[in-house]
Amino acid sequence: MLDALKEEEIVNKVGGRFKLSTLIQKRLVQLNRGSRPLVDIKTEDKMEVVLQEIIEDKIYLNMSGEVKITGESTDMGDFLDLDTGDL
Repeated sequence: MLDALKEEEIVNKVGGRFKLSTLIQKRLVQLNRGSRPLVDIKTEDKMEVVLQEIIEDKIYLNMSGEVKITGESTDMGDFLDLDTGDL
């Protein structure tokens, strides 16, 4: 499973190596604090859980750098980062 980190596909899916490492780190913190895994995988290795969640498009980083779950309701701030005073 850790070989997935060497694949450009997972790097491109997330938007680059920096975003990938940030997403992994933040999701590992969530799991260590008690969040439930979003995938059904037979392992105790949390890194493998996170990688599988990414591969299955279960999690992503929003524009604010927060981990979001796919399909979770979001506010418009995730999509637009505009100051209406500039209009």
